[in-house]
Amino acid sequence: MRVLVTRPELSARRTADRLVSLGHQPILLPLTRALHRPDIAETALKKPHAALVLTSAEAARVLSSLDDLSPYLDETLYAVGEATAGAAQEIGFRNIRKGSGTGSELARMIAADAPISEFPLLYLAGRPRSASFEEGLRAAKIPLHVAEIYEMAPVPYDENTIARTLEPPADAVLLYSREAARLFFELTAPYGAALETARIICLSDNVAAAVPPEFHRKITIAPHADETGLLALL
Repeated sequence: MRVLVTRPELSARRTADRLVSLGHQPILLPLTRALHRPDIAETALKKPHAALVLTSAEAARVLSSLDDLSPYLDETLYAVGEATAGAAQEIGFRNIRKGSGTGSELARMIAADAPISEFPLLYLAGRPRSASFEEGLRAAKIPLHVAEIYEMAPVPYDENTIARTLEPPADAVLLYSREAARLFFELTAPYGAALETARIICLSDNVAAAVPPEFHRKITIAPHADETGLLALL
């Protein structure tokens, strides 16, 4: 299958390797690129906090650029899912609590076992992001400090590049975030015919909600919110 991968370039290349090993042809179309703010991360970490929260591997990449993480590596770190937990472990965190893949599920897990503390959790977040995690903690009355340590900026493409990417048409499109879904269908709006036979494979219900109505019949949602779940649907 020709599989269109919409992740940022670094992650997309790892996904491409997995697709090749499964016998598919990856087509890379990174929709965003990360703009890191390690200065904001460093300032936030120095303030008192009860535990750390990451909902993306990109946040771990920002932390990896700091001069000295050693004072924080034994702190409890809540990671949204397998990939984020793995990225945190790679940079040295030792006390990782892993969620099942979505922000709302992570909020429920934290509400069930977060230690009582006078200090807030420190959420090292990106922008844009889903509101589900923060809404879940707000509902549970768990104090949270949010530090936006990176931004996912759209990658500019001209019409010729998009047209070449969609020819021949893809058999499947992998969508990992709501923002990626929004950007993808905005960019490809003039080329709807090239997507007529493509399956739209979404990481979660939240991602699928950003797919335009005319493509809803093509949507398949991963049984669990990680890349393994996505690729199992091919």
